[in-house]
Amino acid sequence: MTDYREILRLKSLGFSERNIARNCSCSRNTVSNVLKRARELDIAWPLGPEVTNFVLNEKFYPKETANVSDRQMPDFAYIRKELLKNGVNKKLLWTEYLEDCRLNNTEPLMYSQFCHYIREDEQKRRATMHIERKPGEQIEVDWAGDPAHIIDPDTGEITKASVFVGVMSYSQYAYVEAFINEKQQAWITAHVNMYQFFGGVARILVPDNLKTGVVRPSDWHNPQLNQVYQEMAEHYGTAIIPARVKKPQDKPNVEGSVGGISTWITAALRNEQFFSLSELNQSIREKLKEFNSKPFQKKEGSRIGLFQDEELPLLAPLPTTPYEMAQWKQATVQFNYHIVDQIYVDDHT
Repeated sequence: MTDYREILRLKSLGFSERNIARNCSCSRNTVSNVLKRARELDIAWPLGPEVTNFVLNEKFYPKETANVSDRQMPDFAYIRKELLKNGVNKKLLWTEYLEDCRLNNTEPLMYSQFCHYIREDEQKRRATMHIERKPGEQIEVDWAGDPAHIIDPDTGEITKASVFVGVMSYSQYAYVEAFINEKQQAWITAHVNMYQFFGGVARILVPDNLKTGVVRPSDWHNPQLNQVYQEMAEHYGTAIIPARVKKPQDKPNVEGSVGGISTWITAALRNEQFFSLSELNQSIREKLKEFNSKPFQKKEGSRIGLFQDEELPLLAPLPTTPYEMAQWKQATVQFNYHIVDQIYVDDHT
């Protein structure tokens, strides 16, 4: 919509119509027509905050806005979702909106009005708007802060179990699994199992800067990844982009889901006793199913519903075989030309 307020303000400061047009990104004819209508209606700067551009538009051009309330309004929730997809723009959505109005035998909005109401909807949500992600684009992974516990049935010794969390950024659909430690074997196994659980691969993988994944986290633009982790990413055809150090906003969904996971899973199981890792993970899977099926508090649907409907079809297919972890070592050549350790050692041998 034309910025009528700014045109009137600049005119009151003595700007020429040419300069006003340049500053307001509109034509000189538009500026001339607005100033002419303002003189006819005795409207001049200063104006109160309640006199918005939309109000001025109704006063300047009443015929164009008289019947807006009788016209079919866009489906803003659908538009917000569609604009996140590659190649979708407002012009395309307006064309589809026109076809929908034709089928419903209702009067459509003009393109400028269509865009205006979309901007108004964006403004209403801006105060609490989270960072939007495209469906199927990104997975965020981390270890949960609170560990689970396993009891040795013979000695009664309590062992802490680390909880891995992987979250689809768009739908917040989560995967959780417990491990005895946070070493590389557990880290890679967690990713392999996570991809099998999701049934596909996202384009981007966002981990924290833990040593099993990132060797040198200081350089965010060119981090040095662990070689095994890099091989795993190449096997699944994904790109690893580590979050910046002390920047949780780079992976807000996993940071938020870790708290939810701690409540729904770790805390919910606090009074239960587990004597093996398999028992613990069995209970985690049951709680995870409840967590993903739980309805959203502030919008319709659930994590699993949103994932299956909008993300799963966009994930890249899994490779024919899961990634098998290999351990890389740097060997030293002895004085007799013999090598003690193999350079490449298969972890399964």
